Amino acid sequence: MRGKTSVKFSEAVKIAASSLWAHKLRSVLTLLGVVIGVMAVIVVVSLINGLNAYVAEKVFNLGADVFLVNRGPIIPLNIDDFLETQKRKKFTLEDFEAVRESCRTCREVGAATRSEGAQVKYGMNYLRDSFVRGWTPAMPTIYDVELMSGRHIAEADVRAASPVCTVGWDIVENLLPDTDPLGKEIRVDGEVCEIIGVGKKLGSALGQTRDNWVILPITLVQRRYGTRESIRIWAKAPSAERLEETIDEVRQILRGRRHLAYAAKDDFAVETSESLLGLWAGISSAFFGVVVIIASISLIVGGIVIMNIMLVSVTERTREIGLRKSIGARRSDILVQFLIESSTLAAIGGLWGVAGGVLLAQMVSWVTPLPSAVKPWSVVAGLLVSTGVGLFFGIYPASKAAKLDPVEALRAE
Repeated sequence: MRGKTSVKFSEAVKIAASSLWAHKLRSVLTLLGVVIGVMAVIVVVSLINGLNAYVAEKVFNLGADVFLVNRGPIIPLNIDDFLETQKRKKFTLEDFEAVRESCRTCREVGAATRSEGAQVKYGMNYLRDSFVRGWTPAMPTIYDVELMSGRHIAEADVRAASPVCTVGWDIVENLLPDTDPLGKEIRVDGEVCEIIGVGKKLGSALGQTRDNWVILPITLVQRRYGTRESIRIWAKAPSAERLEETIDEVRQILRGRRHLAYAAKDDFAVETSESLLGLWAGISSAFFGVVVIIASISLIVGGIVIMNIMLVSVTERTREIGLRKSIGARRSDILVQFLIESSTLAAIGGLWGVAGGVLLAQMVSWVTPLPSAVKPWSVVAGLLVSTGVGLFFGIYPASKAAKLDPVEALRAE
């Protein structure tokens, strides 16, 4: 019995394949909807998986024991949140000092502010759009910034607002090539500072360099750019397991300084690596959902086309169906035959879609900074969905073929 079923299945697959080959143009047009739908899903899933891994590794890699406190979310979800954040009280260096002195469970506490689009100049050479980071001495440890040479800023540098800085590799490579940068003086938006350290090369993230930066004492940055911007307070817990305990302690310290009532909500935001990755996952999931809806429409259209072609096939093969029934074929045999053919047609379209999707995802990664990662489950899912579409939309034509009267079918022209 098992052998008979296997033969039937292989014969049905061969008939479907030969039908595709005999009508090449019709086959391509028939499967186009399925191919496009599966290809779209594979491309998007591959790009989102690549971006998720990339963001987790290089963008929001804060460490499981690190968190930051800001007066609002780093990424506002809507204009109302942004406007509400701007009305909140700013964080100052006094708030940072209070947390550093009072937090018993904090391993490290730092403060940071920054400015974008600065011009860095050395002699006649200059570099635009550099990030200026105003940091306290604990920030390099919290942010895990390694140096190739020299040292980081010290507590004495912050207290005196000393004109010293550590720089990223782009600064050295573009402004001081073939020169020992330590001890050299550069200008950051006109402010002179002496290079005391050079960071290790980090490369780029999504096509944007991560080495075009200058770290200055936070007090020097505030003197140069003003204190209108709220600082960010960073803290490192004793361990990832005690992160929530440390967050709660810092929250209580800041709530007390801001005179918030017991039942009042926090007028600041606490961000962790997990919360930022969760936010990114929500954004990517929403994008994926939209693409899935579009791809589903394409698959439905492809399924309708397959159903139409199968109905044409039933009409073309009416005498064949009548002949098979006259020599003993049951309704279930005819039904299974046409269901296998329709699902095979769709599965071949799914296979083409998977191959095209993988190729297109790789091409996008080659010509753009967007990374991609093809997951085996997405390939399997694409094939199963396409086969399921063929099976579902093949039910009506297969049922119509199975119900044909053998006598009437043999009389068909």
